[in-house]
Amino acid sequence: MAEKLNVGVVGCGAISNLYMKKVPFFRNLTLAACADIVPERAKQKAEEFDVPKACGVDELIADPDVDIVLNLTIPKVHGKIALAALKEGKHIYNEKPLAPTREEGKKMLKLAKRKKLRIGCAPDTFLGGGIQTCRKVIDDGWIGKPIAAAAFMMGHGPENWHLDPDFFYQPGGGPMFDMGPYYLTTLINLLGPVKRVVGSATQGFNQRKITNPEKPKFGAVIKVNTPTHVVGILEFKSGAVGNLIMSFDVWASQLPRIEIYGTEGTLSVPDPNTFGGPVRIRRMDYQEWRDVPLAFGYFEQSRGLGVADMAQGIQSGRPHRANGQMAYHVLDLMHAFHDASKAGKYVDIESTCERPAPLPLGLVEGTGRLDK
Repeated sequence: MAEKLNVGVVGCGAISNLYMKKVPFFRNLTLAACADIVPERAKQKAEEFDVPKACGVDELIADPDVDIVLNLTIPKVHGKIALAALKEGKHIYNEKPLAPTREEGKKMLKLAKRKKLRIGCAPDTFLGGGIQTCRKVIDDGWIGKPIAAAAFMMGHGPENWHLDPDFFYQPGGGPMFDMGPYYLTTLINLLGPVKRVVGSATQGFNQRKITNPEKPKFGAVIKVNTPTHVVGILEFKSGAVGNLIMSFDVWASQLPRIEIYGTEGTLSVPDPNTFGGPVRIRRMDYQEWRDVPLAFGYFEQSRGLGVADMAQGIQSGRPHRANGQMAYHVLDLMHAFHDASKAGKYVDIESTCERPAPLPLGLVEGTGRLDK
């Protein structure tokens, strides 16, 4: 197996900047090519980040020198691009969500298994120093047995900052499919898989106006075609219960991001859309909250960490952490909240996954090694 695996980026939009800056940082990855449906955009990114090759999407997927396709396209084509890459014998790492539909997600998992290829999927923020420290606090028993959790993403949508936010308000978008993967992945990492959910979903505004003053779509009106405020309850296989709210309809809130409640204390989890802290704990014998020093690295912006971990898994044969099974479980859960709202009842979750392995202490950043 090669010391480095070649990564080809498909989709050169805003999020690609974070990956292209970080992928070369990992010693087991090489940024080999980039592609976009707008050729000029791929050329621009290639020049900006010193990528050897800018090309068309089909050409990149067929390139025999590309080992991993890093799929940063918009959500509605995640499945299409991933399936094409798998058919060409490429490992695939998708931006979240894994796919817009359960059907596409299942096809991806089935094809990858048949061809003995890896599927990875964002978010990889749960591998950062903040949430890995939370994982160690829980696993080491500092709050006792976890019995409940609460998670809140309260905002008013991306139309005031995103250049082209229409897809956020179409099926496969909304706060659940945009931000839900961060929160659900973190909860699964901390508490394990979910067995059933119930939820209620609504739409606060029928239209949204793009207010980002930059060109090209300032002032354009978006028709909203997906729920924008989702409230849910989760029952974990471990016995813990959780509640969450994902909203693009809230102007302001003072709710926490995530809290885990145990028999001996409470853990305050940092924003799961970041890699760092703060991490805070209040045990039953504390009189006030205390800060927990981060026990792990990768607490700065580290997009690509999941790709590096997958590459090491490919090279060593061990399971990788931001894997397709967990990403599909998250996808299944997100649809289940909407399904439960329509049906007015609990929905049993057919999928499951393992809690990803925690990171060991003492890792050296940048090696791509997330095991000793």
